Amino acid sequence: MSRLHEHRSKALLTTVGISIPKGGLAGTAAEARALAEEIGGAVVVKAQVWLTGRADLGGIRFADDPREAEEAAASLLGTNIGSFAVEQVLVEKKLDIAEQFYAGITVDDRARAPVAIFSRAGGTGIETVAAGSPDRIARHRIDIELGLRPFEARNLARETGVHGDLLRSLGDVLPKLYRLARRVDARAAEINPLILTTDGKLIAADCRITIDDHAVYRQTDLGIEIAREFDHPATELEKIAWQVEKDDYRGTFYFIQLDRGFRSGEGVIGFHGAGGGGGMISMDAAHAAGLKVANYVDTSGNPPASKVYRAARIILSQPGIDGYFASGSGVASQEQYHSARGLIKAFLEVPLSVPAVVRLGGNGEEHALALLERAAEHLPAPLEGYGKDDPAEACALRLRELIGSYTPSEKRPSKRLTPRADKPYRFETVSGGTVTLDHKTCLDCQSKICLETCAPNILSLENGVPVLNISREEAKRGGCTECLACEVECYLHGNGGGHLTLPIEGLEAYSATEGVD
Repeated sequence: MSRLHEHRSKALLTTVGISIPKGGLAGTAAEARALAEEIGGAVVVKAQVWLTGRADLGGIRFADDPREAEEAAASLLGTNIGSFAVEQVLVEKKLDIAEQFYAGITVDDRARAPVAIFSRAGGTGIETVAAGSPDRIARHRIDIELGLRPFEARNLARETGVHGDLLRSLGDVLPKLYRLARRVDARAAEINPLILTTDGKLIAADCRITIDDHAVYRQTDLGIEIAREFDHPATELEKIAWQVEKDDYRGTFYFIQLDRGFRSGEGVIGFHGAGGGGGMISMDAAHAAGLKVANYVDTSGNPPASKVYRAARIILSQPGIDGYFASGSGVASQEQYHSARGLIKAFLEVPLSVPAVVRLGGNGEEHALALLERAAEHLPAPLEGYGKDDPAEACALRLRELIGSYTPSEKRPSKRLTPRADKPYRFETVSGGTVTLDHKTCLDCQSKICLETCAPNILSLENGVPVLNISREEAKRGGCTECLACEVECYLHGNGGGHLTLPIEGLEAYSATEGVD
């Protein structure tokens, strides 16, 4: 999920008629002072970071006048709260509080429906309230065809002991919050606290909205850079990885950097999982083997070879890693030779300069392991493949042994250059790639392995060379599944006439900056 900053969430509240405190955003202490002067009276200065519990972390300050507001902003801006740098503060009028409530809309996976939640114990984490005072919380499953109706919202508040005129006001706020959540594809929209002021107004003092990452493409106006809710600001590699994921819905690809302060020689590995549970088990195995994990990656749900390739390239772009560990559930339903081809293409291109252990289990496992074994002959660093019957723990220990015994070359291996085609035959692919078949090289190929192993069967032989048996437009729309057979199988078992260029936006510039190109 992608979490919006408080100031952006509050701006959305105003579009549905929910009141927020008078205030504005400041990027400097002087701007904070000017806002405080404009507001008049006591103000609250709040760090804009993606964290809950900011008050306990010192991220919320109170000021009685503009001078104090300036000092509060100066003490917050440029500092870190948790893993986040404070770049902006929200300066708002301090409210005179009569009572605090919690109002939220969340998608309940168990109920398979949106649920409205209301509590009279606002200002406290709803989980804490649920554990200590469950009678102060009420829930209502929302019918998505009817929405949340005012009388249902009033009944919800009544369950917690609210009576009188306040019921009418709450019956207005909650349906508005639901309409907003529905409009922006929110997984959760929470106002906490929802303040009843001493003069009888309901005002959202704080708001948290998180957007479903599968719907971000529809919410371009929200300015979401990356649809992930990290506990740290997104790194450059995480942003690059998101560019791969966001427009390619063939399987999943999650990339999270866990450690960015390591140095070569510390036993840090690039980790490549497949399947959430199997990936976590494999990562635990790596930790148990005494290895440190630089990142967490999951490519599962039957991803194409091209997505596995891009994931591997991004993992290998982390400077200073000592090894590469790919291991998943061991019972994956997708054909494992697709994953093997993606890894091999990445290992050949970089090329692989650290030991790698790859554990692939499932359909096509034997073919996948045979490909890895053949590819190992062409790599400067050791590559070993294992199957579903090999425990993740044993594979992690084997990687540790390889790292301990491996002495890398003092000279970094040269990158594999794109083969020059004397007689090129080209077509584009669905993710922006380009397939090039050198018909001069293909003519002399004895195996014609690309025709045999092309997963979508879109190649045919014509005058002794492979050509498309569908139109180029069909290939670009997805007829070519980017299975990488025309490159990897051709390189290992053919004449080397095929190549698939798969761009990764921003990676080359990043690698050059980090010295790993």
